[in-house]
Amino acid sequence: MDSDFSYAPAPDLLQDRVILITGAGGGLGSALAEACAGLGACVILVGRTVSKLETVYDRIVAAGATQPAILPMNLMTATWGEYEALVASLEQNFGRLDGMVHAAAHFKGFTRLEDLEPREWLDGLQVNLTAPYTLTRLCLPLLRKSQDASVIQIADEAGRRLRAFNGIYGISKRAADALIGSFALELKHEKNLRFNSVDPGPMRTALRARGYAAEVIQDIALPQTRLARLLWLLGPDGRGVSGEAF
Repeated sequence: MDSDFSYAPAPDLLQDRVILITGAGGGLGSALAEACAGLGACVILVGRTVSKLETVYDRIVAAGATQPAILPMNLMTATWGEYEALVASLEQNFGRLDGMVHAAAHFKGFTRLEDLEPREWLDGLQVNLTAPYTLTRLCLPLLRKSQDASVIQIADEAGRRLRAFNGIYGISKRAADALIGSFALELKHEKNLRFNSVDPGPMRTALRARGYAAEVIQDIALPQTRLARLLWLLGPDGRGVSGEAF
């Protein structure tokens, strides 16, 4: 968990950087998107629900920040061709990527593995593991065009501590940590690329409410208070840091 990291970003920390964020329609994804845009980044909002992405878009524009872009995609059902089309659009419209944050997540609740529906297993794998792999893999040429590209996997305690009843969510998040770590090891010779994972800790999101219905949600931190490490890693102050699990 990285909730105690303190950092004050410069007002122009992410000036002119192009940053893609999945799960940008709500929770941590939307909070991070608004923060990045406010620090000068051109943010690419990726998510399933267009109306939610449009709401985030409108908030960014109303704040006078850099105009973002919307690229709708259902990571649960996306085909290889749809991923390729998304990357082609990125290349045509932006030419490079300076940052990528895998914030999208699929979680229905805690359950025993023997009670888990096979469809739920596949859905969890698609969103939590296959999507981060595919986007990172296909976007590598765009990331390599940046002088300082940062890829971040949003982690969770459920994936870092082996516990009963975490189901496919815990298993896939554990694998996603290994995925981003493997990219870091295999591409460590490319000093302009860095790959890290961050567990921001408990946050007041719809995803958490599904697993902790009895929790007093007002006692849990807002996503906006858990952005420090992410902003540090996306900007030049985190340059040279790769292969870490914060």
